[in-house]
Parts: sequence; C-alpha cells; structure tokens
Amino acid sequence: MVWTFVLVSMMAASFDVASVKPSARTVGPDYNNRIVVEPGRFSARNITLQRLIAVAYELQATQVSGPSWIREAEYDIEAKADPKITRDEMRAMLRALLSERFHVRQHDDSREMRVYELLVGPSGAKLDHQGSGFHFHGDMHEFADLLAVQFTIPAAPSNDPTQPARATATQTPVLDRTGLTGIYDFGVDMHPELGTDMFTLWDRALREQLGLRLTSRRNPVRMLVVDSSDRVPSAN
Repeated sequence: MVWTFVLVSMMAASFDVASVKPSARTVGPDYNNRIVVEPGRFSARNITLQRLIAVAYELQATQVSGPSWIREAEYDIEAKADPKITRDEMRAMLRALLSERFHVRQHDDSREMRVYELLVGPSGAKLDHQGSGFHFHGDMHEFADLLAVQFTIPAAPSNDPTQPARATATQTPVLDRTGLTGIYDFGVDMHPELGTDMFTLWDRALREQLGLRLTSRRNPVRMLVVDSSDRVPSAN
C-alpha cells in the first residue's frame, strides 16, 4: 500500500513573512536556480517546484518526480524568519510553505540507480582551502547538491571558453557520505579548460584541493513522487 500525505508537519513553524509568486520571466534550466540561504532568510529566483521540494526534503532534483510542469514553471520566493533558526528548521518551514501555498501532496518511493558518493579522501578533508574561481558556503549536503548540477555542465565551448555553460544533461545523484557536519566556507581553483567536462575538473579539484573523493555505484535511492499540487500558489 502506498500512503499519500501532505508535505507538512502539524507542528511545523512558519516563516514570519513569505512572498511566493510566479516569476515574471522564465529563464529555463539554470545551474544554481539563484538560491540564497542566509541566517533567517531564504531567497530564490526562477526556482522550479521540483527544486524547491528537493531543497525542503534534502533531496536532489532527480529524486523528485511528478507532473511535467513542476520541472518547468518558475517562481520567485522571499521568506524571512528568526536569524537564529537552524538549517533543519528552515527546511521544515519550507515544507510548511509547500503545503500552505502549493497544497502539495506526495508519497515516498525508491528506485535503484547509479549514484556518486562523496567521501573523505585518505589524507583527510581540507575544507579551509581558499582557492580562486569558485566559492562555496554551506553544509556538505548542499555541496553534494551543487556537485550534482555542476557535473551536468558540458565542456567549455571552443568559440568562447570564458562564457559559462549551463547544465543540460540528466543529473546523477551525488550523496553526501563524508560524515562531516557544520557549515563550511571554502574556495576552489576552478577554471574552464577546452575539451574538459565539469565532472573531470571537479573530480580533480576534490582530490587535490579539498581532500575529498568520489565513488560510483548503483544504490537504492529515495524518490519523492508528487501526486498533486497547485500550479499557481495561493496569495501571499
């Protein structure tokens, strides 16, 4: 039997104020969805409902399925709360937001698929690295999310390698298996190379700069299936 339920805990706290509205202009697939997470603030521009659900449930976009429009319709969100809330509390607030504004209903499933596992390398993590070219601030789950998107970006175009390429391919989930907790702030020396895809660049940078490594395997992966949702969010 599959149980379908609303995406919210009855005791979940809510944001003090939250604006949720369809984006005035759609931009299509974007490699970071313009998400900003700061103490007491969640901001997103041109974020899809698929991506928003993934963030709220510590999943990656490929782990959320449902009607095709959840991958296409884009929204702008600005939400504020007490600056002292934790990231876990903010995710709970996002789940409440999904229920209140979109009336999302979903059920859990599982699927075996190829995944990358992010692990600490044999010499230990070096997450105080401050290279130039790419800056990250967040926890390791968020870093794994970012890598999953980055790996889909093709090699730099030969006509202008200074122009950033956008994610195009289907994502392979990247699972955080580092066991590292807390918030990290580090930089990575990351520069486009002709004919070199982003997976190759990141694989090298993880090993040489951050003391991390990747392994590929087939694993059962949690899936979240959206059964129903409002495409137009309720009024702010």
